[in-house]
Amino acid sequence: MAYQRDTSTDPGAEYQGVLRWLADAAWQNVLLAGIASVLLGVLVLAWPGATLLAVAILFGVYLLVSGVFQIAAALGTHTSTSLRVMGFISGALSVLLGLLCFRSALESVLMLALWIGIGWLFRGITLTLAAAGDTYMPARGWLLLAGVVSVLGGVVMIASPFKSLAVLTVLSGCWLLALGITEIITAFRIRSRAKHTLPE
Repeated sequence: MAYQRDTSTDPGAEYQGVLRWLADAAWQNVLLAGIASVLLGVLVLAWPGATLLAVAILFGVYLLVSGVFQIAAALGTHTSTSLRVMGFISGALSVLLGLLCFRSALESVLMLALWIGIGWLFRGITLTLAAAGDTYMPARGWLLLAGVVSVLGGVVMIASPFKSLAVLTVLSGCWLLALGITEIITAFRIRSRAKHTLPE
C-alpha cells in the first residue's frame, strides 16, 4: 500500500495557504485604495468648491479641538508660569479661530489658506537659513531650492488665498486621480504575479 502524504497537517501546504491569503489580501487592499483615490479625485475635480468648504470646516473642527486640549494642558501642567500663560493664549486663539471658521464659509476657507501660507513661509525660511548656514549639509542645493520654493508658495498663498486654494484643490484632484489609476494597475499586477508564484 502506497504511503500518501497528509496535506492537512503538512506545514508546507499550510505555509502556502497563508502566503496565498496574504497575496489575495494585498492586491484587494491596493485595488480598493486605488478605487477610493479615483472616486475622491473625481469628486474633487467635479465639485472643487464643495470639497474646499468641507476641508475648511474640518480645519475649523481641528482648530477648536486642538485649542481645547492646549488650554487643558496649560491649566494642568506643572511647567513655569510663562509657558503656561503662552500655552493658554495659544489655545484660546486656536478656539477663537475655530469658532470663526463656523461663522462663515468664506472665513473658514480664508483661515485655511492663511494657515497653509504661513506654514509654508516659516518652513521655507527655516530650510533656506539652515541650507545657507551649513556648507557641509547633504543635498544642500536641493534643500536651498526647496526652501525658496516654499517661501514663494507661502507668499502667493497669503497674497491671494482664494485663487491659490482653488488651484491647490484642482491639483490635489489630479494627483488623487493619477495615484488611484496607478494603484489599480499595481493591484492587478500583484494579482497576476501571485497567481504565477503561488498556483492554486
